[in-house]
This record gives sequence, C-alpha cells and structure tokens, in this order.
Amino acid sequence: MSNKPTAQSPLRVLVADDEAAVREAYRQVFGETDLRADLDAIQDLRARLFRNAAAGGKPPFRRPSFDAMICGNAAEVVGAVAAALVAGNPYPVVFLDMRMPPGEDGAWAATRIREIDPDCEIVICTAYSDVDPANIGGQVPPQEKISFLQKPFHPHEVRQMAVALHSKWRAERHIARLAYFDSLTGLPNREHTMARLGTVLQQAREGAHAAALLYIDLDNFKRINDTLGHSAGDELLKQCAARLREALDSLGDCGPQRPGAGDLGRLGGDEFVAMLPQIANREAAAAAADSIILALQQPVRLGHHEIVVTPSVGIAVSPEDGTDGATLLHNSDLAMYFSKRRGHGAWAFYDATMSDGALRRLTLEGKLRGALERQEFSLHYQPQFELASGTLSGLEALLRWTHPELGQVPVLEFIEIAEDTGLIIPIGEWVLRSACAQARLWRDQGLPFGHISVNVSGTQFLQRDFPELVARVLHESGLEAKWIELEITETVVMRDEAWAEKALAGLRAVGVSLAIDDFGIGYSSLGRLRHLAVDRLKVDRSFVSNLESEVRDRSIASAIIKMSRTLGIGVVAEGVETFNQMLYLQEQECESAQGYLFSRPLPLADAEVLLRRVAANADLSRTEKLRRLAVESTTEATKG
Repeated sequence: MSNKPTAQSPLRVLVADDEAAVREAYRQVFGETDLRADLDAIQDLRARLFRNAAAGGKPPFRRPSFDAMICGNAAEVVGAVAAALVAGNPYPVVFLDMRMPPGEDGAWAATRIREIDPDCEIVICTAYSDVDPANIGGQVPPQEKISFLQKPFHPHEVRQMAVALHSKWRAERHIARLAYFDSLTGLPNREHTMARLGTVLQQAREGAHAAALLYIDLDNFKRINDTLGHSAGDELLKQCAARLREALDSLGDCGPQRPGAGDLGRLGGDEFVAMLPQIANREAAAAAADSIILALQQPVRLGHHEIVVTPSVGIAVSPEDGTDGATLLHNSDLAMYFSKRRGHGAWAFYDATMSDGALRRLTLEGKLRGALERQEFSLHYQPQFELASGTLSGLEALLRWTHPELGQVPVLEFIEIAEDTGLIIPIGEWVLRSACAQARLWRDQGLPFGHISVNVSGTQFLQRDFPELVARVLHESGLEAKWIELEITETVVMRDEAWAEKALAGLRAVGVSLAIDDFGIGYSSLGRLRHLAVDRLKVDRSFVSNLESEVRDRSIASAIIKMSRTLGIGVVAEGVETFNQMLYLQEQECESAQGYLFSRPLPLADAEVLLRRVAANADLSRTEKLRRLAVESTTEATKG
C-alpha cells in the first residue's frame, strides 16, 4: 500500500554527492533552521512592504518542510530509489552530482533511476561548463524531466527548485491518476492494466518463466444494483477492491508469484483482473484464485444489509494460453465464463476447447436477438394426467426455437443465453401471451385442456412488476386467470425468499394457479413451504427416473407426496417413462404425472389432436385411458 502524501507532508528529496562538505551543505539547505530563518525574513519584508495586504485577512503563509536523504555515491542513491518505490513511497526529486569519483557518475545514476522510476524528477548538479544538457537528456529521456543546476548555487535556489519540481511531479501524478486509474476503486483502469500486462508478459518471455492472469467477475452483481441501488453497488465494488488488494498482499509467502502494486486492475463494471508476474506452476495460480475467492465471499455490510458475494475466476497461463495481453485476457475471460457454469464461487483454467464453445455461444446470441421479431419461436405442449382417473389435468407450454440455418436449437443452450443477456424478459412475456391466447382459443372451441402451465424464469420472477404484467396479459387476452398455472423453480424461490413470498401472494391475488417446479433439489423445508401461496409441487424428474432402482429416491418422492397431502397442495411427478414408475406413483397416491410414457411435448397441431382424442375417450376406465395414451405415445415416437 502506498503512503499518500498530504498537503502538510514534508517534501521528499534524495541527494547524492561524493564530497562530505557538499553533503553537509545540502543538509543545511533542506534543514528546518536555515529554512525557517529565510522564510521569516521573507515574511518580515512582506509585512513592511505590503501592510494593507496583511490586514486584508489573507491566510498565513504555510512554510514547506523537507524530508531529505543524503547519499555518498551513485550506487547508494539508485538503491534508495528502488527501495522507496517498493515501499510505495517514491522520491519525487533527486539531486545528482555529475562527477562522483572513483565510482559511477551522475549520468549513470540518472539512467538507472529512470529505468526504475520513470516519473522521478532528476536534477544534475555540476561545476563543469562543458557538460551539454542535450547529451544528458538524450541518454536519460524524457528531457523535460531532467533539470540542471550550476555549482556554486544559492540555498534559496536549491529549495525553490525542489518545491517547483515537487509540485510538477504531484500535478503529473494527479493527471495520470485521472487518466489511468479508476476513480471509484483507485485501481488501475483497463488501459493502464493492459499496459502493465504487456510489461509482465515481456518480462516473462525474457526470464523464460510462466505468468498468469486471473479474470474475476462478481456473481449476480446486477441484483445488488437493482435491489439496493447503485450507491450500494458502488460501495460493494470499493470493498471488493480493498479485499482484492489484501488477498494479493497475502500471497507474499507463496513464492515468486507475489504480485506488485500495479498487478491488480478494474476492467469495468464488476470485472477485475489480477496478474501473477511469475509462477512456479499452474497449482500456484489455482492457489491464488482460492485466496481471492475466500476473501471476496466473506459477508459484506451495506447499510442495514449483510450481503454475500461470490466471484467466478478464469485463469490463463502464459506462454501456453497466450503470449500477448489481448489473447491472455480473452482466454481468461472465456475460462471465467466456464467457471460460472460450474457454480458460483469457482475457478477454471482456460482450455483450447473453450474457444469452440464460445464461438457457438456468440453465434447463438447474435441470432437469438432477432428471433422474436422473425417469429422463430413456438410452443409445444406436454400433457399432464390425473393418475386416479386417467383424465387430462393440464398441458405444460414448452418454448422451442427453430432457426432457418441452425435448425432446432437445444432449449437449455438458448435459455441460458437468454437469461444472461436479459432477452428472457421479452421472450418470457411472449410465451405468457401466446399461452393465454391459445388457452382462450381452446376454451372457446370447447376442448378439454384443463389448464396451461407456463414456466417463469428467475429473471422474470424477480422483476418487481411481474404480478402486474400477468394481470395485464390476462386482461388483454380476455382469459380467466383459472386457466393459467405459473411454474417457478424451487431454486428461484429460495434465492430471495422475502420477495418470493410477496410475489406469490400478488400472483395468487391475480387468480392464477402457482406451482413450484423441480421440487426436491433446492432442499426447501416444510416450514418455508407453509408460508408460500402455492397450489402444486412438481417432483423433479431426477427422483422419478430412479424410482425403480434407488431406495433413497423412492423415499424422497414418497415424502414429498405425503407432505403435499398434509399441506393440501397438489403434486405432479415429472419425467415418468415406465409403467413401474407410474404404478409406484399411483400407490403413493400421487395426484398427477407427465412424461414420455404418456406423451412427449407436442407441437400445436398434434396437441389439438390429443385434446380431441381425450374428449372421445372420456367414458373409458382410468387404466384403459392411461394404457391407450401410453401405446399411442409409443407409436408416435416410433413413427418419428
């Protein structure tokens, strides 16, 4: 951490001269006694010449003080510059004697200092008139940061030069901070970070060692801004930046991968990078990622709220993952994206196969943006049947995307992209409107569809106006709310239980039925469920698929069914594919079921055929209804 000077801080000055008498003169020049005498004399002269000005109430003159370090040779002064820079407290001004026999001279020291600290103001002091400033400036660029002082000099001249150069150095650093540092967190911004990354990689090539770049993204940061406001989001970013600094400082005992002060940067938004200039192996980079994740996922206090933020970290290692900054940044970004897919608070190394997946994702994202306008979406309908009577209880509307070039895109693939990009909001509204319009049409035709279930994404459900949107869509379609059931996944409900309870109550007031989808995988407790205004639970297919082989899954499914009956909530089993699964669910008095045993999701035309067939089979027994549906479903699958 750097020691930031204040307006009252002494002006730091570094001096090198081989003559003891000259060094003593410098001590007196920058000493408090002589300085105070000079300034008192100046103040006395001002008081006598400008009496009215003194009476005008001008603030008293603040006397500058100096913190001077005096060195006896060139090597010593170069070491002092390096040590000060490492400590985060560099010297703004260095005075160098030109001739310092028998060792290196001032020109050598100036060259070395410029390599270590490019911002330092250097003053060459010489008694020789044959020294050409242009030659020195050419050896130690830039020339505007080299000054010359002719011996013998007056003490006041030395002090004035030190004050002026210190002010120049401070102003340039302020301008550089505005241009190259993030004003919110104080970290290097993207431009400065990329420049530093280029230097790190060049040094890695020259030293034939590995370096690593860690791309850090805060999971679900947008929710903080949306729920607590942007000021809370800014405070969170500042606290995360401070924790990142501490985490990187803690790597000091982990070997040569220790980063420097400039090896952390903010790319923008909630994205940061950390550079490890030298690592022994990939395990060292993974250990650094673990330290960062551990530091960031500690609870953060924002006003009256305690927030837990998890980071996702992507790791790219040079030279195998890239030898230039742009490539390494791109590959670490890809790795970060894949770490998110593993779960929040995880890290992943870049792998070449990730590029193929990223290209596929970019292609899908580009085509998905216009899919709604091009009318490429459709709804398929999977029927749900009451196991006690064999009658149709409802249809679940399932979104499908068929692209003219890509064909039918897998649902899980494009839904994830829609969620990440926010496209799920307009797409989800289209699904709701289409399902309501279809339900109104079937109701008018007298077809026995029971109800239509519509899946609600987590992003949709967390919108504060979602209950109002549902009410508005129902009103515009002219459909009674009882014909629509909304399915919200258990994990979405558990993500924000306070909002879930409020939103479900609002939707219940609208009049729609409510179902908790994928129940059982989110570990909801009975106590939580009692406070949620839901009508049905849907047993996750992962439990149903193993009913015939796994005792544990049979126990979980049975417990969910019994719990639902106790609470007066309906229950639907998803993914029923065999008669034995169906028979077990009937024995447990499960209310309804859906799955390939009965029917796969059907396009609109086939769904209407099914509805008419259900109407025609209304007088058959329960077993015969279910058996016929299963046989017909198998026949249709064989044809397909």
